[in-house]
Amino acid sequence: MAGLNRSDLKGKAQTVLGVIDPDLLGQTLMHEHLLWDIRTPAMQANPDQGPEISLCNCWQMNYGSLKVPNNYVFFDRDIAIAEVERMRTAGGETIVELSTGGLKPDPDGLMEIARATGTHVVMGCGHYVDEYQDPANRDRDIDDFAAEMVAQVYEGAWGSEARAGIIGEIGCQSPWTALEQRVMAGALIAQQETGAALNIHPGRDADQPQEVADFIAARGGDTARLIISHVDRTVFDDERLFRLADSGCVIELDLFGQEQSFYGLNLGIDLPNDADRLHWIRRLIDRGHLDQVVISHDICYRSRLSCFGGHGYGHIFDNVIPLMRRRGFSEAEVNRIIVETPRRLLTFV
Repeated sequence: MAGLNRSDLKGKAQTVLGVIDPDLLGQTLMHEHLLWDIRTPAMQANPDQGPEISLCNCWQMNYGSLKVPNNYVFFDRDIAIAEVERMRTAGGETIVELSTGGLKPDPDGLMEIARATGTHVVMGCGHYVDEYQDPANRDRDIDDFAAEMVAQVYEGAWGSEARAGIIGEIGCQSPWTALEQRVMAGALIAQQETGAALNIHPGRDADQPQEVADFIAARGGDTARLIISHVDRTVFDDERLFRLADSGCVIELDLFGQEQSFYGLNLGIDLPNDADRLHWIRRLIDRGHLDQVVISHDICYRSRLSCFGGHGYGHIFDNVIPLMRRRGFSEAEVNRIIVETPRRLLTFV
């Protein structure tokens, strides 16, 4: 398969099935997982992966009172196709899939889902947080990581013909490890080389999103093409939120559908619900940051899929967008958040 170069991609978007006109992307979810394994190494090593998910235990899993490793791994392509078809019926057209290194990316599966559903699937590249990375990565330098990500965009990722259309999600934790910082520096070089947007998974500390934004800016990165994920589980005060927005980066609220306050990954946090997320977006818009907001669900538990009793990928289109309209969001604002800003970010420069 012949490789691409920057001129081939400039002004285009790249899905797992090839290069397309960005105007075809339509309504876009900017942070999802279709096929994934987010079990920690300790979970994977435990022979007891827990019960199958049912309507009798789905709530306990989603609330966090029942920890089941089996909930955190999903590779059933047939179910994934059915879930994406439900999203298509609700109005979604594009999914950005960010199962990067350490989360067992399955590009061949993504291509099958895209073909079966007619959905544009944009795949990420790079590596997740330190704990999940291949031990061999500890001996790699910045330039090696950068070259790998450039090749994933231009040639193919994870041993497949599918090419990445975005860099990330690049994993960080707090405190930020040396390995994660090398991957991040490599991702920035790859972004500058390819013209792709860059998505970051920040650590669960209110100051780390800003730390990442400052890191990127200090190295000459384009913060307008930097997406900070999971802001709705990380930043909870206007001072930090507005300072982050003032850096020019894109604020991603991507836990829509998680309506409970309980957050098992950090018991000191009370998660917002969807109405709270919309209040945050309104405050950002009123301050002049409409062009810096994207939304998604970040589905990475089977219990959040509709066939297991969860909300599924269609939730934003079925429920959140109608709620936005009822809460006074204009059609232009909704379109900017769900169509225009994703299109800008997924267009190579």
